[in-house]
Amino acid sequence: MKNLNKYTIQETATIIDALKKLNELPELLTVFVIDDTEKVIGTLTDGDIRRGLINGLQLNDTLDKFSFKNFSFLIENEDNFPKLQEFRAKRLKAVPLLDNNGKLLKIYNFTEIKSILPIDAVIMAGGEGIRLRPLTEKTPKPLLKIGNKEIISYNFDRLHQYGISNQHITVNYLSEQIIEYCQNYNSEINFNIVNEPEMLGTAGALSLINNFKNNTILLMNSDLLTNINYEDFYKTFLEKNADMLVASIPYEVNLPYAIFDDDNRIVKSLKEKPSYNYFANAGIYLFKKEVLNLVPKNKVYNATDFMEAVINTGKKLIHYPIRGYWLDIGQHKDFEKAQKDVAHINWG
Repeated sequence: MKNLNKYTIQETATIIDALKKLNELPELLTVFVIDDTEKVIGTLTDGDIRRGLINGLQLNDTLDKFSFKNFSFLIENEDNFPKLQEFRAKRLKAVPLLDNNGKLLKIYNFTEIKSILPIDAVIMAGGEGIRLRPLTEKTPKPLLKIGNKEIISYNFDRLHQYGISNQHITVNYLSEQIIEYCQNYNSEINFNIVNEPEMLGTAGALSLINNFKNNTILLMNSDLLTNINYEDFYKTFLEKNADMLVASIPYEVNLPYAIFDDDNRIVKSLKEKPSYNYFANAGIYLFKKEVLNLVPKNKVYNATDFMEAVINTGKKLIHYPIRGYWLDIGQHKDFEKAQKDVAHINWG
């Protein structure tokens, strides 16, 4: 968070000081009370002040007497996702992230974010975007605008909404533009720029990253426009005990002719203009960090190679049908479709 002082107040401060702070935080209506070592000792709301006065506290009493001590919080470097249902049941608007000494590191504002997923994201942004030329001759495809935002920023923001703040960005083509863009983006996102010395395919750059902070990794293409529910995606990954979960989209094939069902050319039946439904790879992958040992070092390696390696080593790969919007912006017709669709996508 840019300015944590905005959300904290010393335990020795007055009620008037606290009310002024609360008045400046209409979205949270909560301040975090700290002691002289900056340890968070409680939370304070208008309701806490009202209850304190009703119970006999005076206006000149210090805030430590008014504050709520049994508050909910998260601890740095722990898997805090299981606590999410508890927070929702309590209808909490904000939860602090504390270090092991109880000092405030960050505030999860549930009026702005949807979840707190223990995931590192890898966004592949090194391609040349050849099929979108001339648009990509001087601008990398991830920085082309859809509506009033760059393509990649939709993914930055969507991931961050689900509490995925560790985002590794792989770059190659016109990399300096993407690097500069990340440097001036949201300071609450921990960007790690990964330079591909040469194109390593759609998964090869994974071998260049050695500072993952979580045990679950999400890999995705930067040119996707999607409102996928990452929390449901992650819950499915856990429930199915998968080693890799691949997002999929339905793909229908309509044949314009009658099709024979035959045995050695003897027709048993026929289907008039049948339709067949399949599930296609959507370019979003969730996997355990331990399967990264399947990715070769500094070699061209695609996500399809990765999936085949997972299958061939007897690990569990399943797919997850996306129920919302998804579009791979690979060609001019996709770019034009995205421009028309973006205003109607439900980002809720």
